[in-house]
Amino acid sequence: MTIRHIEIFLAVCSADNNITKASHKLCISQPSVSVAIQEIEKDYGILLFDRIGKRLFLTEAGQKFKDYALRISSIIDDMDKQLRNWDSFGILRIGSSITIGSQFMPYFVKEFSSLHPYVDIRVSVEPSNLLEERLLRNEIDLAFVETPIHASSLVAVPFSDDELTIICSKDAPFKNNQVLSLEEFKQQKFLLRELGSGTREVFDQACKFAKIAVTPTWESTSNTALINATIKNLGIAIISKRLIHEVLSRDDIKQLIVKELQLKRSFFIIQHKDKVLATLQKNFIEICKSSHL
Repeated sequence: MTIRHIEIFLAVCSADNNITKASHKLCISQPSVSVAIQEIEKDYGILLFDRIGKRLFLTEAGQKFKDYALRISSIIDDMDKQLRNWDSFGILRIGSSITIGSQFMPYFVKEFSSLHPYVDIRVSVEPSNLLEERLLRNEIDLAFVETPIHASSLVAVPFSDDELTIICSKDAPFKNNQVLSLEEFKQQKFLLRELGSGTREVFDQACKFAKIAVTPTWESTSNTALINATIKNLGIAIISKRLIHEVLSRDDIKQLIVKELQLKRSFFIIQHKDKVLATLQKNFIEICKSSHL
């Protein structure tokens, strides 16, 4: 039995159990309709219709078959509408690093949703190394991170620039924008993002290039936790400059400068190199690239 058999059966039912009317509606011959009904009956060993005089009457088994047929037809119709209009009703799976996810992703999703209100957007905010693993397992379509990729089967495209900044409490014994030597810097207590995060990787690379080693007093997946610990004068933190504007306006923290540290970076959109991007994914990327955040 095929989907076509179900369509023919339901057409007969909707035509008041009249094979002739159903054949006209389907634009096929009357014998073709009769054969389809007989094939269903033979396949299941049941009678769909009682033939009394010149009329057909749905049997109890026919009614049960009709119930299933309507459910199957509804599912197929829904599948057809969804897949043929996937760019309007599809699912978009986005991964984002914690910095991008907390600061920028809400704006990207809001802008995209205003243009595609029926798309189901699912966002996962995780450290960059975990996002790469999820891309490799095809659990997400795109990921937005702060470091270049590590896996050879992924590709990365920069979409925005950023810079890490060093911050300390207003109560720390430094002036705002004071320049520290490397020796002064490495003697501080450090409040850092966790290993595997894009922010931590950029900072560790900068320290390696400057030939210094630091040991964190705090490690956290939360930028907010690091900022609050900094305000309480528990150490100095290294986070995205874009995350501290509000705190700076309250004069709770000060910025420090270490000229030997290269803390500029890019934000990247990464995907699997073998993945063919759908229109939805391309549209989301364009929104992110055109944003002035």
